[in-house]
Amino acid sequence: MIRNPWEQRSLDAAVFDAQAAVLEFDQARSWLRSALAEPMEPFGAEVWVLDPALEQIVLVRHPWRGLVPPGGKIELGESPRQGAARELDEESGLRPRLLERPAAVAVRSFHPDRPVTLSLSYAAIVDPAQPLAGEVGQPALWRRLDEDWGSFFPQDPDRVRQYVKALRADAVG
Repeated sequence: MIRNPWEQRSLDAAVFDAQAAVLEFDQARSWLRSALAEPMEPFGAEVWVLDPALEQIVLVRHPWRGLVPPGGKIELGESPRQGAARELDEESGLRPRLLERPAAVAVRSFHPDRPVTLSLSYAAIVDPAQPLAGEVGQPALWRRLDEDWGSFFPQDPDRVRQYVKALRADAVG
């Protein structure tokens, strides 16, 4: 399949980050290998913003998805990392440095009427005293990780907890 250079650049960055991700869900790497031959939905990317104690996460109250990490669709010419950082800024006002290694790769549909696509999760550590500035109608807030949150993606709390467990193990090892 022939792609324009902007699409190819985004795709190459997504493949690289998918391979580097700490966690894999939904057999995402295998899905991506088979999906490369066809046109795809735009990728999704989000940021798991955690406090330094790894006890809280920033979530955005989406109008119909419920509480979700800040994120969204990757725009033409953006790498997933760039798109995640842009979405984080737009939805929370935060501009931290994202951790080097992507947190997770998954396959999901972002709307009931849309097919599945690749979703990359990045992480950042932020002081919870830093003010949040959400979009109109989509407030950003801190939520404890030991509590569940209502979301269109009910597996998200456990996935983030798995990542936190991996971060803690890395810090000890």
